[in-house]
Amino acid sequence: MVNFCSDNVTGAAPQIMAALQEANEAAAADSYGEDDWTARVEARLREIFETDLAAFPVATGSAANALGLSLLTPPYGAVYCHPEAHINVDECGAPELFSGGAKLVAVPGAHAKMPAAGLAGAIHGAGVVHHMQPAAVSLSQVTEAGTLYGLDEIAALTAIAREHRLGVQMDGARFANALVALGCTPAEMTWKAGIDVLAFGATKNGAFAAEAVVLFDPAQRERFGYLRKRGGHLFSKMRFLSAQLEAYLADGLWLANARHANAVAAKLSAGLAALPEVALVHPTQANMIFARLPTPLIDALLAEGHRFYRWPSSEGEGAAGAGAGAGAGEPATAKEEIRLVVAFDTPDADVETFLDAARRLSGTTLRESA
Repeated sequence: MVNFCSDNVTGAAPQIMAALQEANEAAAADSYGEDDWTARVEARLREIFETDLAAFPVATGSAANALGLSLLTPPYGAVYCHPEAHINVDECGAPELFSGGAKLVAVPGAHAKMPAAGLAGAIHGAGVVHHMQPAAVSLSQVTEAGTLYGLDEIAALTAIAREHRLGVQMDGARFANALVALGCTPAEMTWKAGIDVLAFGATKNGAFAAEAVVLFDPAQRERFGYLRKRGGHLFSKMRFLSAQLEAYLADGLWLANARHANAVAAKLSAGLAALPEVALVHPTQANMIFARLPTPLIDALLAEGHRFYRWPSSEGEGAAGAGAGAGAGEPATAKEEIRLVVAFDTPDADVETFLDAARRLSGTTLRESA
């Protein structure tokens, strides 16, 4: 059976596991990030992003997001994000905690993308002591709907942020997937487009447990160093985080992993869309697929042992509502949304296994529900 619950259900890439073993067998190394691995990772990130920067390894995406945002907002600040953003839904108040009390302000938009006009309309209260003060914008790339912000969309959002003197943070848990999908450079998708702080993800794309907070203003290095220490992410054996990142960035591994995941997702998405009474809820632009299926089909797939998440209903364009496709006098078939996520090492055979099961069960469940 296949498991498409997330891209963090898989193991680590062999190259990264080998790098950890090599780091473990090396001679004693200085602690708290004063090691050669950490220095090399920062130097490599400067090359990749074509600019001076400061990079701080951490172990989790939530830490990368929350600590990065704490650099941009005071305790009385407002952080603007999409309602479905990871920082708003899945981080248990960490951004509010590490910022000392900042408020997340949700700006809705289709396919989990925050529209520029919506952001402009949401920003208010500057200079009024009774209001939270506009401080930062956070956008996810890839979004929680598996969609992408185009470079022009990022630039439009950051232009509004600059107009209001707000910092901009990017949640890049799936940064590599977005990068290869857009076909741009890391610089074009970040600091050249107005991003100040990046949560650079690796765990979901082949690392064991490693992310990096990338600051495109290296003058903030000292201040962020204290924030990371206070937040409990200054690892004494930092070389084991950095060794993962070094291997991840070596020989284009991070990009190859992302290309594979995106390609597998495209195959899975196309196969699902071809099934009767199945509709994609969001465009499949990276390695996440959202589709609306008849409930009996979902139940049958889960009963066979396939793993994926039922998902709260979305507003996505092209979604088919309950009973869609039923003719006059025919009973409506209940439908639900599901999320499927493929990983850097998902084999094509897993996609075929799932699609074969969906095709086989689709006819059976539709006949039984008729």
